[in-house]
Amino acid sequence: MSEQKENWERGVLEKLAMAAVQEQRRARHWSIFFKTLTFGWLFLFLYLMVDLGEGGKESAIGGGKHTALVEVHGVIAPDTAANADDVIQSLQDAFDDHNTLGVVVRINSPGGSPVQAGYINDEIRRLRALHPDVPLYVVVEDICASGGYYIAAAADKIFVNKASMVGSIGVLMDGFGFTGAMEKLGVERRLITAGENKGFLDPFSPQSATQKDYARQMVGDIHQQFIAVVKQGRGNRLKPTPDMFSGLVWTGERSIELGLADGLGSLDSVAREVVKAEKVVDFTVHEGLADRLAQRFGAGVASALPGWAARAQGGGMR
Repeated sequence: MSEQKENWERGVLEKLAMAAVQEQRRARHWSIFFKTLTFGWLFLFLYLMVDLGEGGKESAIGGGKHTALVEVHGVIAPDTAANADDVIQSLQDAFDDHNTLGVVVRINSPGGSPVQAGYINDEIRRLRALHPDVPLYVVVEDICASGGYYIAAAADKIFVNKASMVGSIGVLMDGFGFTGAMEKLGVERRLITAGENKGFLDPFSPQSATQKDYARQMVGDIHQQFIAVVKQGRGNRLKPTPDMFSGLVWTGERSIELGLADGLGSLDSVAREVVKAEKVVDFTVHEGLADRLAQRFGAGVASALPGWAARAQGGGMR
Protein backbone atom coordinates (compact mmCIF):
# COMPACT_ATOMS: atom_id res chain seq x y z
CA MET A 1 0.00 0.00 0.00
CA SER A 2 2.81 2.34 0.87
CA GLU A 3 4.44 1.73 -2.52
CA GLN A 4 1.14 2.31 -4.38
CA LYS A 5 0.57 5.55 -2.48
CA GLU A 6 4.09 6.69 -3.32
CA ASN A 7 3.57 5.89 -7.02
CA TRP A 8 0.23 7.71 -7.01
CA GLU A 9 1.78 10.80 -5.43
CA ARG A 10 4.67 10.72 -7.90
CA GLY A 11 2.17 10.47 -10.79
CA VAL A 12 0.18 13.44 -9.49
CA LEU A 13 3.34 15.49 -9.04
CA GLU A 14 4.48 14.63 -12.55
CA LYS A 15 1.10 15.64 -13.97
CA LEU A 16 1.18 18.90 -12.05
CA ALA A 17 4.72 19.58 -13.23
CA MET A 18 3.79 18.85 -16.86
CA ALA A 19 0.71 21.07 -16.56
CA ALA A 20 2.85 23.89 -15.17
CA VAL A 21 5.35 23.49 -18.02
CA GLN A 22 2.56 23.49 -20.63
CA GLU A 23 1.01 26.55 -19.01
CA GLN A 24 4.37 28.36 -19.16
CA ARG A 25 4.77 27.42 -22.84
CA ARG A 26 1.24 28.63 -23.55
CA ALA A 27 1.91 31.90 -21.77
CA ARG A 28 5.18 32.35 -23.68
CA HIS A 29 3.47 31.70 -27.03
CA TRP A 30 0.71 34.19 -26.27
CA SER A 31 3.30 36.72 -25.15
CA ILE A 32 5.19 36.33 -28.44
CA PHE A 33 1.91 36.60 -30.37
CA PHE A 34 0.82 39.82 -28.66
CA LYS A 35 4.29 41.35 -28.99
CA THR A 36 4.34 40.54 -32.70
CA LEU A 37 0.83 41.97 -33.10
CA THR A 38 1.82 45.12 -31.23
CA PHE A 39 4.92 45.62 -33.36
CA GLY A 40 2.85 45.01 -36.49
CA TRP A 41 0.31 47.67 -35.57
CA LEU A 42 3.08 50.06 -34.57
CA PHE A 43 4.81 49.49 -37.92
CA LEU A 44 1.54 50.13 -39.78
CA PHE A 45 0.87 53.26 -37.72
CA LEU A 46 4.33 54.66 -38.52
CA TYR A 47 3.84 53.91 -42.22
CA LEU A 48 0.55 55.80 -42.21
CA MET A 49 2.00 58.72 -40.30
CA VAL A 50 4.91 59.03 -42.74
CA ASP A 51 2.46 58.80 -45.62
CA LEU A 52 0.27 61.55 -44.20
CA GLY A 53 3.34 63.67 -43.64
CA GLU A 54 4.39 63.27 -47.27
CA GLY A 55 0.92 63.71 -48.70
CA GLY A 56 -0.33 66.64 -46.63
CA LYS A 57 -0.06 69.70 -48.83
CA GLU A 58 -1.18 72.09 -46.10
CA SER A 59 1.96 71.39 -44.08
CA ALA A 60 4.11 71.68 -47.23
CA ILE A 61 2.60 75.01 -48.22
CA GLY A 62 2.95 76.71 -44.87
CA GLY A 63 1.37 79.97 -46.11
CA GLY A 64 2.57 82.51 -48.63
CA LYS A 65 2.16 82.85 -52.37
CA HIS A 66 3.69 80.14 -54.48
CA THR A 67 3.95 78.51 -57.89
CA ALA A 68 1.96 75.27 -58.04
CA LEU A 69 3.63 72.33 -59.76
CA VAL A 70 1.86 69.42 -61.47
CA GLU A 71 4.00 66.67 -63.01
CA VAL A 72 3.11 64.66 -66.13
CA HIS A 73 5.84 62.05 -66.30
CA GLY A 74 5.98 58.96 -68.49
CA VAL A 75 3.44 57.33 -70.77
CA ILE A 76 -0.05 58.81 -70.54
CA ALA A 77 -2.41 55.91 -69.87
CA PRO A 78 -5.07 54.85 -67.36
CA ASP A 79 -2.71 52.49 -65.49
CA THR A 80 0.34 54.78 -65.23
CA ALA A 81 1.34 57.68 -62.98
CA ALA A 82 0.34 60.05 -65.81
CA ASN A 83 -3.31 58.97 -65.84
CA ALA A 84 -6.03 61.55 -66.40
CA ASP A 85 -7.76 61.09 -63.04
CA ASP A 86 -4.64 61.82 -61.00
CA VAL A 87 -3.43 64.67 -63.21
CA ILE A 88 -6.86 66.30 -63.18
CA GLN A 89 -7.08 65.99 -59.39
CA SER A 90 -3.63 67.57 -59.10
CA LEU A 91 -4.67 70.46 -61.36
CA GLN A 92 -7.87 71.07 -59.41
CA ASP A 93 -6.00 71.12 -56.10
CA ALA A 94 -3.42 73.53 -57.55
CA PHE A 95 -6.01 75.98 -58.88
CA ASP A 96 -8.23 75.79 -55.79
CA ASP A 97 -5.42 76.81 -53.43
CA HIS A 98 -5.81 80.52 -52.68
CA ASN A 99 -2.02 80.99 -52.47
CA THR A 100 -1.39 79.79 -56.03
CA LEU A 101 -0.14 82.62 -58.25
CA GLY A 102 0.44 80.39 -61.26
CA VAL A 103 0.45 76.72 -62.21
CA VAL A 104 3.33 74.98 -63.98
CA VAL A 105 2.70 71.62 -65.64
CA ARG A 106 6.08 69.98 -66.08
CA ILE A 107 5.93 67.43 -68.89
CA ASN A 108 8.36 64.66 -69.68
CA SER A 109 6.32 62.25 -71.77
CA PRO A 110 6.51 60.48 -75.15
CA GLY A 111 2.72 60.50 -75.36
CA GLY A 112 0.14 57.81 -74.90
CA SER A 113 -3.64 57.59 -74.94
CA PRO A 114 -5.36 60.37 -76.93
CA VAL A 115 -8.41 59.91 -74.72
CA GLN A 116 -6.46 60.45 -71.48
CA ALA A 117 -4.62 63.41 -72.99
CA GLY A 118 -7.92 64.82 -74.22
CA TYR A 119 -9.45 64.64 -70.75
CA ILE A 120 -6.51 66.58 -69.31
CA ASN A 121 -6.57 69.16 -72.12
CA ASP A 122 -10.29 69.77 -71.57
CA GLU A 123 -9.82 70.15 -67.81
CA ILE A 124 -6.98 72.65 -68.24
CA ARG A 125 -9.23 74.78 -70.45
CA ARG A 126 -12.07 74.56 -67.95
CA LEU A 127 -9.86 75.53 -65.01
CA ARG A 128 -8.27 78.41 -66.90
CA ALA A 129 -11.74 79.79 -67.65
CA LEU A 130 -12.81 79.25 -64.03
CA HIS A 131 -9.66 80.94 -62.67
CA PRO A 132 -8.80 83.65 -65.24
CA ASP A 133 -6.31 85.31 -62.87
CA VAL A 134 -4.20 82.14 -62.47
CA PRO A 135 -2.03 81.46 -65.54
CA LEU A 136 -0.96 77.95 -66.48
CA TYR A 137 2.40 77.32 -68.12
CA VAL A 138 4.00 74.14 -69.43
CA VAL A 139 7.68 73.42 -68.89
CA VAL A 140 9.09 70.68 -71.13
CA GLU A 141 11.98 68.57 -69.91
CA ASP A 142 13.43 65.89 -72.21
CA ILE A 143 10.40 65.16 -74.36
CA CYS A 144 6.89 66.44 -74.96
CA ALA A 145 5.57 64.41 -77.86
CA SER A 146 2.23 63.25 -79.18
CA GLY A 147 -0.20 63.04 -76.22
CA GLY A 148 2.24 65.07 -74.14
CA TYR A 149 2.00 67.92 -76.63
CA TYR A 150 -1.78 67.42 -76.81
CA ILE A 151 -1.82 68.43 -73.12
CA ALA A 152 0.74 71.22 -73.55
CA ALA A 153 -1.31 72.90 -76.27
CA ALA A 154 -3.88 73.98 -73.65
CA ALA A 155 -1.35 76.11 -71.73
CA ASP A 156 -0.98 79.89 -71.78
CA LYS A 157 2.67 79.44 -72.73
CA ILE A 158 5.07 76.56 -73.35
CA PHE A 159 8.70 76.72 -72.21
CA VAL A 160 11.35 74.28 -73.39
CA ASN A 161 15.02 73.50 -73.16
CA LYS A 162 16.86 74.07 -76.44
CA ALA A 163 17.56 70.30 -76.65
CA SER A 164 14.04 69.15 -75.69
CA MET A 165 12.14 66.99 -78.18
CA VAL A 166 8.80 68.55 -79.07
CA GLY A 167 5.98 67.66 -81.45
CA SER A 168 5.04 64.31 -82.99
CA ILE A 169 1.62 65.67 -83.89
CA GLY A 170 0.25 62.48 -85.36
CA VAL A 171 -1.59 59.28 -84.50
CA LEU A 172 -0.62 55.67 -84.99
CA MET A 173 -2.24 52.26 -84.66
CA ASP A 174 0.20 49.39 -84.70
CA GLY A 175 0.16 45.62 -84.38
CA PHE A 176 1.51 42.41 -85.86
CA GLY A 177 0.33 39.84 -88.39
CA PHE A 178 1.11 36.15 -87.84
CA THR A 179 -0.57 34.52 -90.82
CA GLY A 180 2.72 33.64 -92.56
CA ALA A 181 4.20 32.06 -89.44
CA MET A 182 0.98 30.15 -88.79
CA GLU A 183 0.99 28.75 -92.31
CA LYS A 184 4.58 27.53 -91.92
CA LEU A 185 3.76 25.91 -88.58
CA GLY A 186 0.58 24.32 -89.91
CA VAL A 187 -1.64 26.27 -87.51
CA GLU A 188 -5.20 26.95 -88.62
CA ARG A 189 -7.09 30.02 -87.36
CA ARG A 190 -10.70 29.20 -86.43
CA LEU A 191 -12.54 32.47 -85.86
CA ILE A 192 -16.31 32.57 -85.57
CA THR A 193 -17.98 36.00 -85.42
CA ALA A 194 -21.44 37.51 -85.57
CA GLY A 195 -20.92 40.65 -87.62
CA GLU A 196 -18.63 40.79 -90.62
CA ASN A 197 -16.22 43.24 -88.96
CA LYS A 198 -16.18 41.76 -85.47
CA GLY A 199 -12.72 40.34 -86.14
CA PHE A 200 -11.48 43.82 -87.06
CA LEU A 201 -7.69 43.79 -87.60
CA ASP A 202 -7.36 40.31 -86.05
CA PRO A 203 -3.58 39.58 -86.18
CA PHE A 204 -4.18 35.87 -86.85
CA SER A 205 -6.31 36.41 -89.96
CA PRO A 206 -5.35 37.77 -93.40
CA GLN A 207 -5.58 41.57 -93.52
CA SER A 208 -8.73 42.90 -95.11
CA ALA A 209 -8.26 45.86 -97.46
CA THR A 210 -11.65 47.24 -96.40
CA GLN A 211 -10.80 47.07 -92.70
CA LYS A 212 -7.37 48.56 -93.34
CA ASP A 213 -8.95 51.55 -95.13
CA TYR A 214 -11.43 51.96 -92.28
CA ALA A 215 -8.60 51.93 -89.71
CA ARG A 216 -6.77 54.59 -91.72
CA GLN A 217 -9.90 56.73 -91.75
CA MET A 218 -10.37 56.32 -87.99
CA VAL A 219 -6.74 57.25 -87.26
CA GLY A 220 -7.10 60.18 -89.66
CA ASP A 221 -10.15 61.45 -87.77
CA ILE A 222 -8.23 61.40 -84.48
CA HIS A 223 -5.31 63.15 -86.21
CA GLN A 224 -7.62 65.96 -87.32
CA GLN A 225 -8.91 66.31 -83.76
CA PHE A 226 -5.29 66.61 -82.59
CA ILE A 227 -4.50 69.26 -85.22
CA ALA A 228 -7.60 71.23 -84.24
CA VAL A 229 -6.58 71.20 -80.57
CA VAL A 230 -3.08 72.46 -81.44
CA LYS A 231 -4.40 75.22 -83.69
CA GLN A 232 -6.92 76.28 -81.06
CA GLY A 233 -4.31 76.37 -78.33
CA ARG A 234 -1.47 78.00 -80.24
CA GLY A 235 -3.53 80.31 -82.47
CA ASN A 236 -1.60 82.79 -84.59
CA ARG A 237 1.66 81.89 -82.84
CA LEU A 238 1.94 78.87 -85.14
CA LYS A 239 4.09 79.21 -88.25
CA PRO A 240 2.79 76.22 -90.23
CA THR A 241 5.07 74.20 -92.48
CA PRO A 242 4.15 71.27 -94.76
CA ASP A 243 5.49 68.77 -92.22
CA MET A 244 4.29 70.44 -89.00
CA PHE A 245 1.49 67.89 -88.51
CA SER A 246 3.28 64.96 -90.11
CA GLY A 247 4.39 63.33 -86.86
CA LEU A 248 7.92 64.73 -86.88
CA VAL A 249 9.58 65.95 -83.69
CA TRP A 250 11.77 69.04 -83.36
CA THR A 251 14.32 70.33 -80.91
CA GLY A 252 13.10 72.84 -78.37
CA GLU A 253 15.00 75.58 -80.18
CA ARG A 254 13.33 74.75 -83.50
CA SER A 255 9.91 74.40 -81.84
CA ILE A 256 10.14 78.03 -80.72
CA GLU A 257 10.83 79.11 -84.30
CA LEU A 258 7.78 77.14 -85.48
CA GLY A 259 5.53 78.61 -82.81
CA LEU A 260 5.02 75.27 -81.09
CA ALA A 261 6.69 76.72 -77.98
CA ASP A 262 7.16 80.24 -76.61
CA GLY A 263 10.63 80.38 -75.12
CA LEU A 264 13.42 78.75 -73.17
CA GLY A 265 12.84 78.07 -69.50
CA SER A 266 12.94 75.62 -66.60
CA LEU A 267 10.66 75.15 -63.64
CA ASP A 268 12.77 77.42 -61.46
CA SER A 269 13.19 80.17 -64.05
CA VAL A 270 9.49 80.21 -64.93
CA ALA A 271 8.49 80.30 -61.25
CA ARG A 272 10.98 83.07 -60.53
CA GLU A 273 10.72 85.23 -63.64
CA VAL A 274 7.29 84.54 -65.15
CA VAL A 275 4.97 83.61 -62.28
CA LYS A 276 6.97 85.83 -59.90
CA ALA A 277 6.63 83.29 -57.08
CA GLU A 278 9.94 81.55 -56.52
CA LYS A 279 8.50 79.16 -53.94
CA VAL A 280 7.29 75.96 -55.69
CA VAL A 281 4.74 73.62 -54.10
CA ASP A 282 4.20 70.20 -55.68
CA PHE A 283 0.48 69.38 -56.03
CA THR A 284 1.07 66.20 -58.03
CA VAL A 285 -0.93 63.25 -56.76
CA HIS A 286 1.67 60.62 -55.87
CA GLU A 287 1.05 57.05 -54.82
CA GLY A 288 1.49 57.13 -51.06
CA LEU A 289 3.11 54.63 -48.72
CA ALA A 290 -0.31 53.60 -47.44
CA ASP A 291 -1.42 52.81 -51.01
CA ARG A 292 1.75 50.80 -51.64
CA LEU A 293 1.28 48.96 -48.34
CA ALA A 294 -2.34 48.16 -49.18
CA GLN A 295 -1.32 46.87 -52.60
CA ARG A 296 1.43 44.71 -51.13
CA PHE A 297 -0.91 43.39 -48.46
CA GLY A 298 -3.54 42.62 -51.10
CA ALA A 299 -0.97 40.90 -53.31
CA GLY A 300 0.30 38.90 -50.35
CA VAL A 301 -3.21 37.76 -49.44
CA ALA A 302 -3.96 36.87 -53.07
CA SER A 303 -0.79 34.82 -53.39
CA ALA A 304 -1.43 33.07 -50.10
CA LEU A 305 -5.02 32.09 -50.87
CA PRO A 306 -4.30 29.34 -53.45
CA GLY A 307 -1.84 27.63 -51.08
CA TRP A 308 -4.27 27.97 -48.19
CA ALA A 309 -7.09 26.49 -50.26
CA ALA A 310 -4.88 23.58 -51.33
CA ARG A 311 -3.92 22.84 -47.72
CA ALA A 312 -7.56 23.06 -46.65
CA GLN A 313 -8.61 20.58 -49.32
CA GLY A 314 -5.85 18.23 -48.20
CA GLY A 315 -6.97 18.35 -44.58
CA GLY A 316 -4.09 20.63 -43.63
CA MET A 317 -1.57 17.86 -44.23
CA ARG A 318 1.37 17.77 -46.65
